[in-house]
Amino acid sequence: MIDMLEKTVLAGVGAIALGQKKAEELLQELREKFNLSEDEGRSMIDKIKASAEQGREQLEKAARDEVKKAMERIGAVRQEDFDKLKKKVATLEKTIKDMAR
Repeated sequence: MIDMLEKTVLAGVGAIALGQKKAEELLQELREKFNLSEDEGRSMIDKIKASAEQGREQLEKAARDEVKKAMERIGAVRQEDFDKLKKKVATLEKTIKDMAR
């Protein structure tokens, strides 16, 4: 299930990257048609990149939130929480052994 969610997230991020490439191609066409300067073109590319980055970050956050919710619904435990519990059990086992002596 996690693999499917990861693949979905990666596909979304890939779509954003592809969208950015298409935007740069469109910008090149616009520069040629409307005779934009290099600085004007660069400025537009920078705005497009910033917008794409912001979109990617929002998509990643939304995906993380959805994965977290899905994992909570199925009762999955995070690795970090599992490791803490393992450590606590080991400490308790040691305490019990020490008390039995």
